[in-house]
Amino acid sequence: MSEKIGFIGAGNMGAAILKGIAGSSFADKVSLYAADPDTAKIEALKEYGVKPLADAAAVVAECKYIFLAIKPQMFEEVLDAVGNLVTADKVIVSIAAGITGEYIKSKTIPDAKVVLVMPNTPLLLGEGASALAAVEPVSDEEFGLVCDIFASCGKIAVISKDKMKEIIAINGSSPAFIYLFAKGFIDYGNSVGISEEVSKELFSQTLVGAAKMITDSGYTIDELIKMVSSPGGTTLKGLDELYAANLTDVVGNCCKACTQRAYELSK
Repeated sequence: MSEKIGFIGAGNMGAAILKGIAGSSFADKVSLYAADPDTAKIEALKEYGVKPLADAAAVVAECKYIFLAIKPQMFEEVLDAVGNLVTADKVIVSIAAGITGEYIKSKTIPDAKVVLVMPNTPLLLGEGASALAAVEPVSDEEFGLVCDIFASCGKIAVISKDKMKEIIAINGSSPAFIYLFAKGFIDYGNSVGISEEVSKELFSQTLVGAAKMITDSGYTIDELIKMVSSPGGTTLKGLDELYAANLTDVVGNCCKACTQRAYELSK
């Protein structure tokens, strides 16, 4: 018997996860359902085997695993509408920033099974990074299935539920920070007569390659920096400017501001 997995919301992130599941090795072990006020989004998912449901209440009634793929500001309205339908055998999966397991339990039942997830937008290309935390009394088997789902869309890491706000800066919001960093290099290219297309292609591949060096080379970050930095060379002159601007402090302050906002928005 296949597990029934339902999505409340089928926007970019919800659709990306559903497509990841449909293309994964365990696709034949699950049945996929979704509800969204925008019926065109559901229609676009039918080719992936996703069955449409009328509304959020129908998802909760039909499915064991209920993915809340909605914006944080929609949680109160949705949970108020379906909270009385949640039973102890259901598993609620939240992918929204700042939403706590305690809040979901307060809107449903005290012993609700909850999994908190912080994914990021590269899930759209199957290259996501997702942090997951289990909230008791979800079982190891149930949590494992949710982990497998996100692993089908990229890399995963299991963290403590009390670090779900801190992790946002590292993988949830960080793509935007990286894009801004990339913009600086592309804008520089434009200023010296190098086309945006060339700068974008070369710098993007450099990001990919540098990331692989971090994860696969076995060298520390400091060692990797040294490998690129010949004494008296061009890289060191560039690094001098970044050190003078306290780049790592700027990044740290960026992450702290991101985390502070997560606490302000937390429910």
